[in-house]
Amino acid sequence: MKLPGPDHPITITANPNRVRVTAGGVVIADTSHALTLKEASYPAVQYVPRQDANMALLKRTERTTHCPYKGDANYFSLVADGKTLENSIWTYEAPFPAMAEITGLLAFYPDKVKIEEVA
Repeated sequence: MKLPGPDHPITITANPNRVRVTAGGVVIADTSHALTLKEASYPAVQYVPRQDANMALLKRTERTTHCPYKGDANYFSLVADGKTLENSIWTYEAPFPAMAEITGLLAFYPDKVKIEEVA
């Protein structure tokens, strides 16, 4: 486990905008409670509460990955509009203590879905 710091900063802030996630015109998530995670020089990631996502469209996969700063991630595929987008969503269900704010929230690969901030 590594801790965020000056050499690898990670910040988590409430997004003041509404965030909508769609795939093929189907709304996957729509929330005014997204958290924006900024990690080092990576693009910012929107983390969305599960209660604001259509969980019926998500299918848990066997894929897992490990981040030395956040912990182990689990993945979901998205089944929408007659298509399956494999491992397009990830979540940290038991992140390291420094990342507790994102526990159970969903993050989406922007190359697989459309993520919009709506004023």
